[in-house]
Amino acid sequence: MPIERQWKPRSQILSYEEIERLVGLFVSLGIQKVRVTGGEPLLRQGVERLVAKLARIPGVEDLAMTSNGFLFLQKGEALRTAGLRRISFSMDSLDPDNFKKMTGRDGLHQVLASIALAKELGLRPVKVNAVIIRGINDHEIETLGNFAHEQELSFRFIEFMPLDSARAWLRELVVPGREILERLQARHALKPVASANRSETSRRWAFADGRGEIGIIAPVTEPFCGHCNRLRLTADGKIRTCLFSLGEFDLKPMLRGGASDAEIAEKLRATVWQKEERHHIGEPDFVQPARSMSCIGG
Repeated sequence: MPIERQWKPRSQILSYEEIERLVGLFVSLGIQKVRVTGGEPLLRQGVERLVAKLARIPGVEDLAMTSNGFLFLQKGEALRTAGLRRISFSMDSLDPDNFKKMTGRDGLHQVLASIALAKELGLRPVKVNAVIIRGINDHEIETLGNFAHEQELSFRFIEFMPLDSARAWLRELVVPGREILERLQARHALKPVASANRSETSRRWAFADGRGEIGIIAPVTEPFCGHCNRLRLTADGKIRTCLFSLGEFDLKPMLRGGASDAEIAEKLRATVWQKEERHHIGEPDFVQPARSMSCIGG
């Protein structure tokens, strides 16, 4: 998150009813998986009400959330009761000082407690995501792998992408997914996990004894754009067809201007047809999006 935060007036943010309507239209057009993310979704007051609304939509086969874990201890039970099925936590370091350096908060203990609570509540699988940055936390790759095995987690190692609020991204800070995998394989016996979902973003390996798995998400060195079928709806009502989109499609005027479901659905179809062929990371013409990951949603 950026140190200086800008809060939008409530009038600029979609209501839960507006989000519910849009998700219903997405599902009618073929979407089956829905993830509530952020920023930090648990900062939104009464977010469990939104989860309950989404869980009731016929056709939502997978309802998940990504969180930094700081507020999950207070919200976990209510979210599970509301219908949340899976959770992913962001945790880039197991060293308290390094965690604070990377996040700006002394909150590692909260994340660890949240992981334990999610397992206790029966959310499966419990995923943990770590963005690996050269010279910052790459020395913890093996430690994080050991943690995934000990806790029987689905742990995702993610390449550093140019979506940071500080705009400090450099290619030399990227630890390639192949390097991460080789270091983990030197420590653990790992078996490839086949996936029937071609659009899955991670390549997965299970620990040979069945205690959890690791995944590598390598959008910089091994792009998977050709199989990507994800869309993002921002809190202020805009559709992004790629994390690195330079343009957004604003649905608020239609939602609040009396447009019918059929009209909005047609707008969604037209938007999807404009989905980018690929990102341009590392190319001379690459431009970092104006909004960072904390605004776009992971």
